[in-house]
Amino acid sequence: MTESTTPMFEIENLHASIDDKEILRGVDLTINMGEIHALMGPNGSGKSTLAYVIAGHPSYEVTEGSIKYFGEDILEMEPDERARKGLFLAFQYPTVIPGVSMANFLRMAVTSVRNARADAAAVNGGAVERMAPREFRRLMKEKMSLLKMDDSFATRYLNEGFSGGEKKRAEILQMALLEPTMAVLDETDSGLDIDALKVVSEGVNALAGKEMGVLLITHYQRLLNFIKPDHVHIMLEGRIAQSGGPELAHELEAKGYEGLRAQHATAIA
Repeated sequence: MTESTTPMFEIENLHASIDDKEILRGVDLTINMGEIHALMGPNGSGKSTLAYVIAGHPSYEVTEGSIKYFGEDILEMEPDERARKGLFLAFQYPTVIPGVSMANFLRMAVTSVRNARADAAAVNGGAVERMAPREFRRLMKEKMSLLKMDDSFATRYLNEGFSGGEKKRAEILQMALLEPTMAVLDETDSGLDIDALKVVSEGVNALAGKEMGVLLITHYQRLLNFIKPDHVHIMLEGRIAQSGGPELAHELEAKGYEGLRAQHATAIA
């Protein structure tokens, strides 16, 4: 396969376990630059496990398969190395870190990623400027405005006392500042009222584009009313049971999982 046809992000026959219990049982998924893929499925189907395995969560053991990012297998990389290469995970339940302000956390994260890109560019004969403090403050204010966040948000401790909507906006703010090439959003709509959902969706839509691939994990069609996917996948029992276009999500909402479960069970048998 030539470089021009190498997928941006490719999962092949991925099996993963936690505490000796197999959760992922052969996941195959390809995401190209500029594409938005929605991953749907019932509780316990393996959606969040897939997100954690992509990010490199140490509690999960990959027993078979590969995850390739621009043709490079990332499974042996530490989570921070994956992040510096341009992978991003927005958590379903973001961690609270008392004593660390949003601004300081984001500045350290952005500096780490930007410096890694500068070093990589230098090795390849290119140049990426390291970010000065003044530039970071300007950029953070610009992205906060995009997400309709008050300036005081930056001085609050990371996720401490945040509402569900504020936590999700904080995750999307991180994505906006880190500028990943591959973003995994794990149930970004969880716990959001309709107003917060609209704001978060507008932020995702403003950031998504031809320079980034997105894997959007959700239970509900309502999020896909605001963020339009190019492809929809249904996960059942640790596998992607069906893939299609945006119409698949509408079909799922109308008919539920029962018919698909029966088809999937027959296919596995």
